[in-house]
Amino acid sequence: MLDYKKIIAEELAKITNVDINELESYIEIPPNTDLGDYAFPCFRLAKELKKAPPMIANEIKEQFPENEYIEKIDVVGGYLNIYVNKLPYVSDILKSVSDNRENYGKMTIGNGKTIVIDYSAPNIAKPFHIGHLRSTVIGGALYKMYKFLGYNVVGVNHLGDWGMGICRTIAGYKMWKDEYDFSVRPIDSILAIYVRYNKIEKEDPDFKKHAVEALKLLEEGDEETTKIWKWIIDVSLADYKKIYDLIGCEFDSYNGEAFYNDKMDRVVRELEEKNLLVESEGAKVVVMDEDIPPCIIITSAGTTIYATRDLAALLYRIDNYNFDKCLYLVASEQSLHFKQVFETLSKMGYEKYASACEHIPFGLVLDEDGQKMGSRKGNAVTLEEIFNESIEKSLQIIEEKNPTLENKEEVAKLVGVGAIIFNDLANNRIKDEIFDWKQILNFAGETGPYMQYTYVRTQSILRNAGYTPKFAEIDCTKLMDAEAINVIKAIGNFDDVLVSATQKNEPSLLSRYLIDLAQSFSRFYNEHHILTEDKAVQDARLLLTDAVGIVIKEGLALLGIKCPSQM
Repeated sequence: MLDYKKIIAEELAKITNVDINELESYIEIPPNTDLGDYAFPCFRLAKELKKAPPMIANEIKEQFPENEYIEKIDVVGGYLNIYVNKLPYVSDILKSVSDNRENYGKMTIGNGKTIVIDYSAPNIAKPFHIGHLRSTVIGGALYKMYKFLGYNVVGVNHLGDWGMGICRTIAGYKMWKDEYDFSVRPIDSILAIYVRYNKIEKEDPDFKKHAVEALKLLEEGDEETTKIWKWIIDVSLADYKKIYDLIGCEFDSYNGEAFYNDKMDRVVRELEEKNLLVESEGAKVVVMDEDIPPCIIITSAGTTIYATRDLAALLYRIDNYNFDKCLYLVASEQSLHFKQVFETLSKMGYEKYASACEHIPFGLVLDEDGQKMGSRKGNAVTLEEIFNESIEKSLQIIEEKNPTLENKEEVAKLVGVGAIIFNDLANNRIKDEIFDWKQILNFAGETGPYMQYTYVRTQSILRNAGYTPKFAEIDCTKLMDAEAINVIKAIGNFDDVLVSATQKNEPSLLSRYLIDLAQSFSRFYNEHHILTEDKAVQDARLLLTDAVGIVIKEGLALLGIKCPSQM
């Protein structure tokens, strides 16, 4: 497909003698098509060229040579508004989609580069609850998008399978196991034990001694304690994998906290060898730069801490993956922790890898009172409950609107799951979300079901036509109306959106793009009959319809959402 940004940048470079890559990075796509197909902000060159932006814009316009792909250039203030020649533009985009039906938008820009994505990471001994939804679906979308761009992606599920949390459950299990039924949904009984233990400990802090003893036994390799621990991990993973299978979430490693127990000595040893450990109130810490508090490596009680474990994990990932980038999908409340860990890694002499590490924060999911939802209080809504409710609601709507639909249960499953995922990914990841059933299960407006329905509409139109034309058979001059051009422009922006979404690690950019594409197609559909007596017009519009379906299906798949063929 033609790279219009590069075509424009090449001409700008000849005129300004500015680096072509720099110029290309400045080119924008205007929000309003009346302002051109592309825009170049000349104020970016004011300092370099020592001229006012409007003067630069006018000089560039006067010197810009005739180009078969550029129709005209307007100057508005310090902007160059560039309008492309529509016929080759439309032809090029539709041919590209038609020629790459299964891989439209797929790129090789990541070839030879490895990205580690640490995401989901639930704490074992608890059902998979709403608090881990965001990390899971945001990380899952980034995993798919980076792979689509050619990167070697390693998905890591850093399970919370060690420490006092799990040992509270182990201690409680030893005391109360005969009071619970583990035959149906063992994870529910395990959670009940955890909540019960925390409630007692809150009232009687001395009760913590049982968990401390369990941790001591686990660290010593006690056979009974280890057996209980492994069983709880197996039960927990079985529960989690049901959700992962449901939403198509992939991992290449389930190495949790316990995996690094024998790897933390190396962290302490290297820090000591490099004279980075300092005594502070009985603890051993690494002093940070600027206003960041010291990073605790060994507590005053002589135990390791999360930072020690995360550093051990980083050294393991450096040795085994030699990553070009390492992303951590963890809530924004952990920002300070990751600043400390990355700075410590840099001080240890791994500056290259420290600069390649990035914390990708996101807002919390809060209950209706604005409180963080947590399993200690027992108020965490499980993801299984959420998805089941959404699927059931979807089935009710299908029964009302299309009772004769085949495979209703399967369609309801796709729609219900897609609604939850899209609801999360349509929002900027940094914002907190209030958990509201009405919002999550809202099937109107800019939602997952709306996106799936738009795809289904494209397939229905093609089925009614009875054929899908080939690009070589269509006349692109039949697609010069404003509505068709806007749809085609949206299709052509798919590549740029994917690159931008990964550069910013923001899947909502893809979600919002898909909404815009669906709305553009809806306007086209409402203004123009696709099935018409003029076969040349019908063929062109059918190919456009087919292209919209291809992009929506691909885009939703990258978000982790599947499309039914009928609804």
